[in-house]
Amino acid sequence: MDSQASNSYFLILQSLSQIPIHHYLIATAFLIIVYLYNFIECHFLQDFFSGFTGSPVQLTYNSCSQIYHGVVSNCEILHGKYLTTPWLSTPHIQTCFLNFFGRPPRFNYKRELFTTPDGGTLALDWLMASDVSGGAVDTDSVVSEHESTPTVVVIPGLTSDSSSAYLKHLAYHTAKRGWNVVVSNHRGLGGVSITSDCFYNAGWTEDTRTVVNYLHKEQPETTLFLVGTSIGANILIKYLGEDGEKIPVAGAAAVCSPWDLLIGDRFITRRRVQKFYDRALAIGLQGYAKLHQPLFTRLANWEGIEKSLSIRDFDNHATRIVGKYETVDTYYRRCSSSTYVQSVSLPLLCISALDDPVCTREAIPWDECRANKNIVLATVKHGGHLAFFEGITASSLWWVRAVNEFLSVLHSSQYMHVQKKMSKPSTPVHSSIDQGPYVNVTEDGMVAALNKEPTMDNVEELHVIQDTHEVHASVPEEKVNEVDELVTNAKSDDSSGVAQASSAHDGMVLDVIKPLKRYIGQLSRQSRWSFWLLVYIAITTSWPLVGSVLYFVFGKKVRDILLGGLGRR
Repeated sequence: MDSQASNSYFLILQSLSQIPIHHYLIATAFLIIVYLYNFIECHFLQDFFSGFTGSPVQLTYNSCSQIYHGVVSNCEILHGKYLTTPWLSTPHIQTCFLNFFGRPPRFNYKRELFTTPDGGTLALDWLMASDVSGGAVDTDSVVSEHESTPTVVVIPGLTSDSSSAYLKHLAYHTAKRGWNVVVSNHRGLGGVSITSDCFYNAGWTEDTRTVVNYLHKEQPETTLFLVGTSIGANILIKYLGEDGEKIPVAGAAAVCSPWDLLIGDRFITRRRVQKFYDRALAIGLQGYAKLHQPLFTRLANWEGIEKSLSIRDFDNHATRIVGKYETVDTYYRRCSSSTYVQSVSLPLLCISALDDPVCTREAIPWDECRANKNIVLATVKHGGHLAFFEGITASSLWWVRAVNEFLSVLHSSQYMHVQKKMSKPSTPVHSSIDQGPYVNVTEDGMVAALNKEPTMDNVEELHVIQDTHEVHASVPEEKVNEVDELVTNAKSDDSSGVAQASSAHDGMVLDVIKPLKRYIGQLSRQSRWSFWLLVYIAITTSWPLVGSVLYFVFGKKVRDILLGGLGRR
């Protein structure tokens, strides 16, 4: 055992010695800058003056939600407070500490190689409850002997695999509670080669669907749960919305989802500190591409991949091409999970930090989450991206405890989802690519989605138009017959028949135009003040240019007229 440990330490020192010294200097300088920024942000001072009591967890849910009243209401962690580790009191320090250090528990996975129908290969890394229990499993969550042990399927984030620190925290502590965990690594990650012409992306749900169906088929009596993190959370929510009731999963949790990829793209390029994350993630994607360079060279634009400085650049030269999307924005719109929230049909806990430096709070679909009775959204003020460190030693992640408690309470309740057979998967309303979500960038740099839905003041009139179209659709059985009769009579009385047919046709058109005119008139009345305000703004802002042009064109004539008048006096 001692010889193995010494060999491990020797290998670690040998690998560290191969890292250039300037990389250490850059990392040290960055940490110093981040710590200085820590005191500027004053999160530590805020916690200090509040007595280190932490901030409460804000819960967003439907007032009629059985998931909240029957499950979340019994979760002590979600109804408590979250206190950040004092020396990790900014989102940037938390996020960087998670990626550079993380303090993950030590254990070994058991790998299963799974082949997808298209010939792709996925690495399924298992951690069984028996591997970490050591004969001492938490008594509050032990599965009875006559029951099957639940299994949690984990979907990693962008360029992450089962070796990532936050996933090791999740897998270890979930297994300690007596459950089995399997991390479904993305294609080409986890040390596995890509064996087909298909890569994963932020909206690629087929692998998740295939793995879930495979596990359910292999062990139909096993209760399955899903947990997605970051991009994995986006994939999870999109998958839940696509398949609706027919998913063989009892419940799920999504942590730090980007929700709207288009808003996230604008956010991550807004400031220098966000651009740092953008560049770091782009380097990770380039590293992923270099692992599979022959395929990327054949299927994508390798020269563009090498020159990519941002996630958007990589998506333009690789993801868009391989996924056959027309534009990068097309890819972002189609793969955003926010449009699928309304179609989620099983218990889902969503956790986000309001200070997340990667996935902005501006993209969170608050109203959609509140409207869906199956979703409970938990937000905290601090936490960073997938960090949420707690305790003086930063040895645990708050979101891991919250997710495990939620799934445990759900498993012991009557509100677990039961698979239902459906002929067609649920599809989100207004999910067309041409309908957004579009974004609006205001003067202060905030990003918000443009809401193209009608206001409540116009709902009644819009219903009138909709009803009129429905009546018009049934016209051929009544009105058209009448017109045909008139045309037949026109053979004997041409002039009168034509006049009657014309009046009937005009009546049909007026039935549609009349409510439309009424709607436009109402809209004009509501927008009258806005119209004159826009006229005023247009005049005041364009007057310097217009005045200069008028002066240049008519100035000489005006001067001649004035001078001629003064000369006559």
